[in-house]
Amino acid sequence: MDLAFASSLYPSNGKRAVFEVKPFSSKLRRKLSYQKISPCLATVAAQTSQAYDFVLENRKHDLLRAIQDTQRGLVTTADQRSSIEEALVSVEGYNMGSPIDMVKLDGTWRLQYTSAPDVLVLFEAAARLPFFQVGQIFQKFECRDQSNGGIVRNVVRWSIPTLFEEQEGATLLVSAKFTTVSLRNIYLQFEEIAVQNINISEELQALIAPAILPRSFLSLQILQFIRAFRAQIPVRDPGRQSVGGLYYLSYLDDNMLLGRAVGGGGVFLFTKAQPLE
Repeated sequence: MDLAFASSLYPSNGKRAVFEVKPFSSKLRRKLSYQKISPCLATVAAQTSQAYDFVLENRKHDLLRAIQDTQRGLVTTADQRSSIEEALVSVEGYNMGSPIDMVKLDGTWRLQYTSAPDVLVLFEAAARLPFFQVGQIFQKFECRDQSNGGIVRNVVRWSIPTLFEEQEGATLLVSAKFTTVSLRNIYLQFEEIAVQNINISEELQALIAPAILPRSFLSLQILQFIRAFRAQIPVRDPGRQSVGGLYYLSYLDDNMLLGRAVGGGGVFLFTKAQPLE
C-alpha cells in the first residue's frame, strides 16, 4: 500500500511531480472578507439604531416635560412657548421628508397641548364660566385601508355641571374628510358638527323620574330620548364647497402625533389613546 501510494506521487519518468498552489481569486477573497466583516457591520448598525432611538425618545420626553403644567396650552409664558417650540422642532426633525404612514395614523389620539386659538377659546370659556366644563379632546383617524386619505373626527367631551355628568356629559363631534396633497400635508373638508352622547346627571334624572315613584311610560321615554339625542349641523351647503383647511403632520410614530395648522392656526401634540366607541 505504501508503494502504491508513493507511485502515485511520482510519474513514470521518475521525476518528482510538482504541484502548483494557486493564490485565492479576488472574488473568493472578497467573499471571505465579507463573511468576516458582515457580523461587525450588523452589530454596528444595531448599535447605531439603538442610539438613534434612545436620543429620539429623550427628545420626546423633553417635549412632554415642556408642556407640563400648561393645562393643554391654556396657561403658558413666553419662555414656556419658546421652550415648547424648540422641543417640537427637535422632534419634528426625525420625521422630516418621510411620507405619512396611514396605518400608524389610523386610530384615536388624545390632545395633550395646542396653541390653536379655536381650541384655546374652549379652555378659556371653561376657566371663566362655572357652568361649563371641557373634558378630553381627541382626534380619531379612519384611514387604515386607504392610501391617500380618509375620515377624521374631532371629539370634544364637555359638560354642564348639575345637568350633565362631570367632564363627559356630552360630546361635540366635528367630522371631516381628508386627502393627502403632499408627503406630509393633508387637506381637511369639514362636513358636519354634531352634539351627541348626552349623559344627564343623577340629580336631573331624579327630577324627571323620581326614584321613590314608579317610572311612568312618559318619564322613561324622556330619558331614552335624551340618551339617544343627536343634533346635526351640516357645515357644507348643497352645491357649495365645504369649509376646509390645510394640516401639516410634522411628526408621527406609534405613540406621538405632531401637527401644524398651515397659515398660523397653531400646533397640536397628541398621544395615542384607547379606541373610542
